[in-house]
Parts: sequence; structure tokens; C-alpha cells
Amino acid sequence: MGEGLSPFPFAVIFPQDEHERLLIERLTACGVEVERRSELISFEDSAGRVLAHLKCADGTNEACETAYIAGCDGAHSVVRELLRIGFPGGAYTHLFYVADVRASGPTMNGELHLALDSNDFLFAFPLKGEGRARLVGTVREDVERQHENLSWNDVSKGVIDGMHIDVERVNWFSTYRVYHRVADHFRGGRAFILGDAAHIHSPVGGQGMNTGIGDAVNLAWKIAAVVHGRANASILNSYEPERIAFARRLVATTDRAFTGVTSGGAIARLLRLHIVPLLVPQLFKLAPVRRLMFLTISQTTVNYRGSSLSEGRAGEVRGGDRLPWVKTHVDGVDADNFKPLTSIDWQVHVYGGASLELRAMCDARKLPLHVFPWSPEMGRVGIRRDAAYLVRPDGYVALAAPESSTTMIASFLDSREIALLKQTP
Repeated sequence: MGEGLSPFPFAVIFPQDEHERLLIERLTACGVEVERRSELISFEDSAGRVLAHLKCADGTNEACETAYIAGCDGAHSVVRELLRIGFPGGAYTHLFYVADVRASGPTMNGELHLALDSNDFLFAFPLKGEGRARLVGTVREDVERQHENLSWNDVSKGVIDGMHIDVERVNWFSTYRVYHRVADHFRGGRAFILGDAAHIHSPVGGQGMNTGIGDAVNLAWKIAAVVHGRANASILNSYEPERIAFARRLVATTDRAFTGVTSGGAIARLLRLHIVPLLVPQLFKLAPVRRLMFLTISQTTVNYRGSSLSEGRAGEVRGGDRLPWVKTHVDGVDADNFKPLTSIDWQVHVYGGASLELRAMCDARKLPLHVFPWSPEMGRVGIRRDAAYLVRPDGYVALAAPESSTTMIASFLDSREIALLKQTP
């Protein structure tokens, strides 16, 4: 669906439990231990630091002094509550379930399926391994008020039977309420909130974990830069406006879609049972529709154009846009312009030719400069020939300078006291 837009032009379903194991293994390799069953009791933000009070797994109390605190602590965030940040929104009527199952039947074919009924629905997401899928649906109305001690026997089976899914084993099962809320703020002093602590919404489009990761990436490189003295602390002011605007749009969009999928109203049933099944398959045959769907679900259209870290325009690319992906051909080798982004550092991209002045400035500042030979494909994705693009550590364009202006780049970096990663000898 996303051919020509990304080196990964397809959807990959990577369950959160597997994602957590991957991250924990990486942290362990970096010498960082994840402390399970440690509870944040309170924290104090004063004298240029945060003092957090923790209750450890063995019942003892511990104080931890740090520069900043990031509350990635879910919908019932203690950090958000201690900051007294409002969390307006509401909940959907039904009680939903998610189940990791092993099953057989025509639906277990490695594809994504959505089934709509008069008052029910079912998402079937394929997982790695033959016959494995993650099912998302509703609990039967006669038992949903219990919420406690519910099991697979309590789910609505009409749609499952209608899709001819024969569940042989339930590996994991959980029930949950679906909410639509966005925090009033994502920051209070030296404390930040991210992920479900800042915004929660329906599972439509599979955007939850991706959005939380987007929050983390956005904030992490900024905090790292400030803590290591590579940027002025004012750079942290850009986190909330960059991420809260997207969260509000996402929650509003998924709310409308989810209401249509789950509503019991006559108009919603008409759309769900008669119009959507006829219209959507036809629309998905159209390349522009598939492209739009990929852009939306992949979140590659997210931009920070209004940010204090975004300036300029060169071609169709503006400061705050995600750097467009394009294939390149350097020294006889096929590659792409995303490969340098693995450095997770500031860098300058030029597509065409770089002036001697720009090369000298980048060399003097130890600012990596990547020059890609011009090709017509670059113009098609909106890049301007010979322009200079200052790219942030997270792959977004901070400054688009149409004339490869060394003055603009130097001014941008100096005004924010941005320095490069210390070079390893």
C-alpha cells in the first residue's frame, strides 16, 4: 500500500508483549535494569531537580533524584494525577475483550479481517505463527457489568461463528473499557506525560502503541540533548505542542470511526451492514485510496510545522515535515536517504550539489553532511534540487533552506544552543 513512501511499505503487526521483551533485552544490553513492581508514590519538582519517592517490590521505600520525570504510566497515571492535569473525555458503552488465540478456519489466512454485525463487530489480526490471531470484540451484554473474572466463555460468539473461526486454544484473554480522552497538558515543570497517560482512544486503526512510541521518540532525544548539555532547556517546550495537536486529531478521528462501528442506531446499522460492505471493497481497489490509508495508519503524514523547532520551505518540504523517503544511488550502490538517520543525530541533507561554504560550515561544526546525487524521483517527492535540509534526530526536517544558506543553518542551531553528539575517538 505504501510503495514509494517508505522502505517499509506494508503493515506489520507486532504485539505489545513481544515489543516489551525486545525493548527490555535492548536495555539490558545497555546496562539498564527494568524494575518491575516498583510504585511511584509521589515526587517533588524543586531546586532544579525531581525527587521521586518509590515503593519497591520488597515493600521498602526509596528516594530517587533525577533531572526530569516521564510519566509513561498508563490511563490511571500517577504522574498526571500528581500534576493535577485534567483528562477530559468519556467512555464507550460496551465492554470489550482482546484475546490471543490459536484457531482454524478460512479467516486464519494471515490477513487482517473486520466483520460487522447489526450490534456487534470483530477484528481479527494475524500474528506470527500458523493459526495464531488476536481477536478484538465485545463481551455479552448480560455479563459485561461484572467486569471481574470474565473469560472467553463470556464473549459474543455470533460474529465469530459467522466468520467460521474455530478457536482451539485461548493463550491470553483480557477485558477493558474503551475511552476517548486527551490530557489538558502534556507537561508540568520537569514532569512529562506520554502514551496512555496523555491520551487514550479506541483501537480503530491500530494507532495506540504507535502514538505512544511517537511521544517517546519526540521527547527522548530532546531530554538527552538537554541533560548532556547539547541544547538549551527551552527545546523541551516543543514537546507538548508538537504531540498534543496530533493526539487531539487522532482521538477525534478514531472516536467518529469507532462510534460508527459500535453504535446501535438505525443510521449506523444501515452504514455498517449495507453501505460499508459494498463501498469499502470497491474503494480499496483504487490506488489513491490505498495510498491515503497507508499514509494515515503509518502516521507518516504527522508534521510539526507550527513548532518552535520548524522553519523554512524548500520545494514542497517545509520545516516540521517528516523527511520524504527516496531511493538513492551513491557510488554505484542502491540505497535510500533514510540510512543516515540511524545515527539519531542532527544532520544536513543536500540533494544535488553542496557548496564549498556549506561543506566548510558542516565540517567546522562536526555536523554530518549527506549529499545525494540528484534524480527526478527526488523532485516528485517534493525535494528541491541543491537545497539544504537540516534534519532532527527523529527524522523530521527542522529547517528547509532553499538556497543552502549556511547563515540560516548556523543561526538556527545557535539560537537554540544545539550542539552535536560528542564524537567518539
